[in-house]
Amino acid sequence: MSPLPPGIKRYTEHPFWQAVGILVVAFAVVVWVIPILPGSAIVPKSVVLQYMVTVLVGVLIYVSDNEARWRRFKEPIHAVLGEPRLRVVRTTLLVVVTALVGLVAYGQVSTTVAAPPNLRSIHPAPPTEITFRGKSITLTGLENPLRAHPDSLAAYLAEGKRVYYQNCLPCHGDHLDGQGHFAHGFNPIPANFQDNGTIAQLTESFVFWRVAKGGPGLPREGTPWNSAMPKWEDFLTEREIWSVILFLYDQTGWTPRTWEKTGSDHD
Repeated sequence: MSPLPPGIKRYTEHPFWQAVGILVVAFAVVVWVIPILPGSAIVPKSVVLQYMVTVLVGVLIYVSDNEARWRRFKEPIHAVLGEPRLRVVRTTLLVVVTALVGLVAYGQVSTTVAAPPNLRSIHPAPPTEITFRGKSITLTGLENPLRAHPDSLAAYLAEGKRVYYQNCLPCHGDHLDGQGHFAHGFNPIPANFQDNGTIAQLTESFVFWRVAKGGPGLPREGTPWNSAMPKWEDFLTEREIWSVILFLYDQTGWTPRTWEKTGSDHD
């Protein structure tokens, strides 16, 4: 292996250019090499900045722990700042640094033409009407029809329990808390019905809509949301869905929200 030419060797052995080389290599590895490795992704700019600051600190510690090395490291900096023969280099650096600072500042304050982000609604507004297996159902003002038969409520609750444990248990869990056997295989995890921010805030017609239509039935304001909830209308009857809704409220102890009565409703 032939030795390096004297001119190149002088740079590779100089602490300043060694430091510059380390910084360049570190930046190239983080920005271009790591993202192409199997299982890797693009490194966020904030992480790149943190990594480069860490590398810079390490380099400065290395070059400054020896007085002779630190003195050699500062030689090019002193030369550029003070020697008349390097006036062109000094002027060029001043222009480049000023331009870079200006570009960064402009990028921070300039307006963009990008469309505003769509804010996702956790509980999107339900439609006024849905179609369930070809049957039109009006959701506005709709209460759980099974509650109109209090003598049969125990039977409906038993049916709801059966439906839940046959279909919902693997995801929503034995305690209805979203901690089923398969729960952590999904992102987001299934809903926690014990939480007072879920069914406790909803009408039963809303819950019927979400169970019947599942993740594929979310409106635009409810997305993006990678819900694994299937369209249960493909597997359950209308009464089975109403029964399992009864079971959810009975087991969690929550009371469903009811529709406000208008003045005509009391006449």
